[in-house]
Amino acid sequence: MLEEQASQPNLWDDASQAQSLLQQMSSLKERIAPLKEVEQRLDDLEVMLELLAEEATPDEVALNELYTEASHLEKVTARLALETLLSGEYDASDAILEIQAGAGGTDACDWVRLLQKMYLRWAENRGYKAEVVEESEGDIDGLKSTTLMIHGKNAYGYLRAEHGVHRLVRISPYDSNKRRQTSFARVEVLPDIGEEIKIEINPDDLRIDYYRSSGAGGQHVNKTDSAVRLVHLPTNTVVTCQNERSQHKNKAVAMQVLQARLIALEQRQSDQRRANLRGEAKANEWGSQDRSYVFHPYTLVKDVRTNYETGDVIGVMNGNIDPFIDAWLQWQQAQKNQSTE
Repeated sequence: MLEEQASQPNLWDDASQAQSLLQQMSSLKERIAPLKEVEQRLDDLEVMLELLAEEATPDEVALNELYTEASHLEKVTARLALETLLSGEYDASDAILEIQAGAGGTDACDWVRLLQKMYLRWAENRGYKAEVVEESEGDIDGLKSTTLMIHGKNAYGYLRAEHGVHRLVRISPYDSNKRRQTSFARVEVLPDIGEEIKIEINPDDLRIDYYRSSGAGGQHVNKTDSAVRLVHLPTNTVVTCQNERSQHKNKAVAMQVLQARLIALEQRQSDQRRANLRGEAKANEWGSQDRSYVFHPYTLVKDVRTNYETGDVIGVMNGNIDPFIDAWLQWQQAQKNQSTE
């Protein structure tokens, strides 16, 4: 149907409609391509099995090749099955990820910095593009807050699993007595809708402040008043951006983040049952954690929602959070199934 429309001679009479049609076609082809690849690989495996069955003594090299291909195909199909759980309205979108320090003082600020590195490594491992939009430095060390933009297929759908309060337990590097410290950080994930955003913002509802970028200096921090703070007065929503080199670019990125936040807020207000853009708001402190990272006296990372856990703290901090994301997607689907029974 779409291909028939695209072949019409008057397709480009309406350039905007034509571009939208071609984008839909491209998106559908992208989704179908992995399925066609799996189908082709299954056919190849079937041929290999038939050839091996005809041999009185199967070749060991060919058998190993068969097992390797079957194992790889199993992983691919498992990943495709998981992607079927990404059925939310904005799951395919890029993601805006915000991290804010909670209880724990300087350790909490350091925790924000560690989480920032974890998500940047996760994005790199997946082949996603990630950029730091905003960083607000802690009074002594670390970051009070940071905002990342993650660009990649299904980035928002996957990172929704990370929304919540993350608790860190470790020996504090800032305590001269080497005592154990517990600190918290809240992770908030929003969809980056881009040009699809429909919300209109009245200029009279905005307060725009320009100020000098904070930081330790260097090539990424300007010496001019290029940083931008947007305040949406009706909702008291505040967004800052300081990492671009020009005031104009910082304002554009801040507006993008603000629109995403307002979309999330609007959906929460219109339908509480569909509050999956921001999730449940919790206190950024004791008793509110969604995931705990314990470095001492033992090593354990555990998600209290799904009960998935691992002792490989170092691996997790190096960006290996896919098992937690997979477990959360399956847990969320189970929750949906229960609610419809």
